[in-house]
Amino acid sequence: MNGRPDRIGKYRIIREIGRGATAVVYLAESPDHPEPVALKHVRFDDRARDEAKWNRRVIKLLKAEQVVSGRLDHPNIIRILDASIQPEQAYVVMEYFPGGSLERYCSFEHLLPVHRTIGIVFKCCMALDHAFRQGIVHRDIKPANILVDDEDNVKITDFGLALNISKKMDTDSTFIMGVGSPAYMSPEQIKGYPLNQKTDLYSLGVLLFHMLTGRLPFRASNPAQLMYKIINADPPSVSQLNPDVPEQMDAVIRKALEKDLYSRYRNGAEFAKDLAAVRYQILDEHYVPPDAARFAKLRRLAFFTEFEDVDLWEVMRICAWRNVDSEVALMREGDIDQRFGIVLEGRVEISCEGRRVMELGPGEVFGVQAWLDHIDHRHMVTVVSLEPLGYLEVNPAALALASEEVLERFRRQISTVVVRRLAAMSRQLAEQGPAAVRAQQTASAAMEMQLLGD
Repeated sequence: MNGRPDRIGKYRIIREIGRGATAVVYLAESPDHPEPVALKHVRFDDRARDEAKWNRRVIKLLKAEQVVSGRLDHPNIIRILDASIQPEQAYVVMEYFPGGSLERYCSFEHLLPVHRTIGIVFKCCMALDHAFRQGIVHRDIKPANILVDDEDNVKITDFGLALNISKKMDTDSTFIMGVGSPAYMSPEQIKGYPLNQKTDLYSLGVLLFHMLTGRLPFRASNPAQLMYKIINADPPSVSQLNPDVPEQMDAVIRKALEKDLYSRYRNGAEFAKDLAAVRYQILDEHYVPPDAARFAKLRRLAFFTEFEDVDLWEVMRICAWRNVDSEVALMREGDIDQRFGIVLEGRVEISCEGRRVMELGPGEVFGVQAWLDHIDHRHMVTVVSLEPLGYLEVNPAALALASEEVLERFRRQISTVVVRRLAAMSRQLAEQGPAAVRAQQTASAAMEMQLLGD
């Protein structure tokens, strides 16, 4: 069936509202409920890959969701109303919630004010606390599985991977090794250890970190490196990545992301209590939305080509935006000052001992020698604006507090710039120099001949 069905069971289909790897979710009318319902529908006859094995897994997850969710009654957990599992199709009917997933609030340009984020995660804490008291561990807490509306009403959904910890592990029909989303998985989940409610609290800590900073606490270029970091590395400080976050939140995040189970939060209520204490200290009126126009300006500069979006938002937080008139000295030769700049608009002149060396325009970095010089920290050139100038000022003290990824991108980009400028200056010097000595052979060839002679 490729088109939208008119009816599924006794439910009249209104429209499609979501689609995933295993199911399509429809808005539907129910004869038993006055309000519209959400119907998650799976057909088993149109899959090309190993259908029998795949179908058994999907049926297992749907049965688990039906059984587990039927035991949960909490305002922040989606209610399951009906389910049907047949040879050719299966569906689960649940309350319809008009909100979207938290995924849209996990990029820096769309972050919620800190007090709203805390409020949302607080409700998740209490919902997971309720689930645990019913003997249920979700095991796949991530932004896609948490819905929120414009009033910050919250619903946790997709309990299909849930673990019924009241059963023995080897007889638990919902236990599937390797479930969960890797970036949100706890160390014990990655190691395949027995799970309890603390694995959900860890994942919720990752989600809180993501919503406060626009980035994950652990990032890597491949799954193996990611898993190593989750098991062994410490997360960055949240308050350093986002100055709007109170320092007290650092301790909350650290406890939620503890690798040692005994040091992690014992339950959702304990986690929620600490969040409430931080929320009480926040002044909501201080929230300022991120400047998308400045982000777009940085994204157009060649210097930041290799920076990811999340890195660029972090750059905006740790750097200062400056504007000066023409013929203003930004740096002077011999000064001890490690700050450097990146031209946004206008041009600057670089000079040494009163003689012009070069001009630089938008996207070019200037004054990095003092930052690269780890002994004297002195500027080797003078930098003067040639016209009204806008530039990004980078303070090494602030840069030192940046994430490892951002610091490494600055190092790589600046080292590339310096090497290319040295090569260009070498070519200029070559134009004034005498003819070079013509080599008779290469060093490798000379070494080979020496070895043969020996």
